[in-house]
Amino acid sequence: MNWLAHIFLSEQSIEFQIGNYLADPLKGRTWDNASHDLQKGMQVHKIIDSYTDAHPIFKQSKNRLGKKGLLKSVVIDLTYDYLLTKNWDKYSHIPIDNYLQTFYKQAYKTLPNLPEHASAPLKRMIDFDLLNKYQNLGQLQQAFLRVDKRLSQRLKQRDLATNYYEIVCQNISQIEADFLEFFPQLILKVKESTNEGKCTHWKI
Repeated sequence: MNWLAHIFLSEQSIEFQIGNYLADPLKGRTWDNASHDLQKGMQVHKIIDSYTDAHPIFKQSKNRLGKKGLLKSVVIDLTYDYLLTKNWDKYSHIPIDNYLQTFYKQAYKTLPNLPEHASAPLKRMIDFDLLNKYQNLGQLQQAFLRVDKRLSQRLKQRDLATNYYEIVCQNISQIEADFLEFFPQLILKVKESTNEGKCTHWKI
């Protein structure tokens, strides 16, 4: 799952949400005075990733992109964020615009309290509104382009995220069916490691 899903699959605590996001750019490494909620968010991030990567439905979605490919997992992660955006009201009591604006405002206030290596990626997310870039397939294609820009030259010679755009579009109905079956199961998995009283934004 990508950033939007990770932040959604968090307790309604800004520190928890930030931890669930930062586990990716910081590779799961925290710092000495990080709050309990932030550390817990990082732990839940790992649970989400391991559950997702091993799930047969997620594997099925990847297989819809062909037999080979180094970036299929990344492409499906991004596509699932697009599908979460599209189907947001099925899973959240809070409209997506309200949810994201609240997150951005609260996250911005935390920036001075974070070390530079943690505040920089969070500030970039806020400044570029990166959680709100999955409104349509054209924006999903732009997300693939952003991935390609970060790839090493060696990896670019082997695979590109944008190479999958056409096949994603061709199979989007089937991938959406996968997502709609998978995501409620993922929510239930995350509930095992979260305080349900702090997850009242979830409909499941």
